[in-house]
Amino acid sequence: MSEEQNKDINIKELNEKINKESAIIDMLMLEMDKVIVGQKDMSERLLVALLSKGHILLEGVPGLAKTLAISTLAKTIDAKFNRLQFTPDLLPADIIGTQIYSPKKETFSIKKGPIFANFILADEINRAPAKVQSALLESMQELQVTIGGESFSLDQPFLVMATQNPVEQEGTYPLPEAQVDRFMLKVVINYPNKEEEKIIIRNNLAKEFPEPNTILNTKNIIQARELVKDIYMDTKIEKYIIDIVFATRNPSEYGLEKFKNMISFGASPRASISLAAASKAYAFIKRRGYVIPEDVRALCHDVLRHRIGITYEAEAENITSEDIITEILNTVEIP
Repeated sequence: MSEEQNKDINIKELNEKINKESAIIDMLMLEMDKVIVGQKDMSERLLVALLSKGHILLEGVPGLAKTLAISTLAKTIDAKFNRLQFTPDLLPADIIGTQIYSPKKETFSIKKGPIFANFILADEINRAPAKVQSALLESMQELQVTIGGESFSLDQPFLVMATQNPVEQEGTYPLPEAQVDRFMLKVVINYPNKEEEKIIIRNNLAKEFPEPNTILNTKNIIQARELVKDIYMDTKIEKYIIDIVFATRNPSEYGLEKFKNMISFGASPRASISLAAASKAYAFIKRRGYVIPEDVRALCHDVLRHRIGITYEAEAENITSEDIITEILNTVEIP
């Protein structure tokens, strides 16, 4: 038997295994759909971030079920959920915790902050000063917190969903590009359609608001994360991801000379890692044991939109990072 045939059999076995094990995703989505009307993309992206150990930044006007989405996910998984409302007077200790002195015992004790949970909603993250933002982002990156010289590991799984209000910019502290890069995905949420809004009104005015059932625990998610790592990614897909990312750095090499003066900086290697990891998680959600180009294309805007810097020239011509990504996807050869 040739190595090629052996590989094909292995992929077939892997595909059957993933198809069987990923049934939990359909169950999760069914429970979330009871509560979240429309916003299918947001629910999917939340799961992508959860399965690939990433974090997610949501941008959308208030009232689009951002808080409801992550609290519902936490309920279906029997995980601890904390909501942090970011305000200008917030301190890092309000998030990570602090040392408290007991005069009676004459010793310091550690009071852990709300960051010690599985799911964290950082509501309006751009309302808090830089020190607070960096305290949260450090926790996301290191998966641990230091209080009074002592390090504490965060609970697993650990997912931060931060929200930004794109409308109101007064009294906000925009996240620096280097810090925004810590988020695996930046998802822009739009309004529901008329039919979805009708269901939303009915659900909210009903005697009882729909409640999701708890069907999984945190161990199930940790096991699913290990399965996602096993998903097969062909070298052609790897090359496709690298070509997309390199096109943001050197557009001229890919026949995109028009963007040469439009991009101030391209996506970093973290973008390549995130796009590959997210594509594997997306394949798992679609119950496949292998990644296809459509998985990469489906997530490309969410992974790259916050990782490409645009120049004043691009702004003057109303060209956004979204436009650049779309053009790159239309130009780079699909395997």
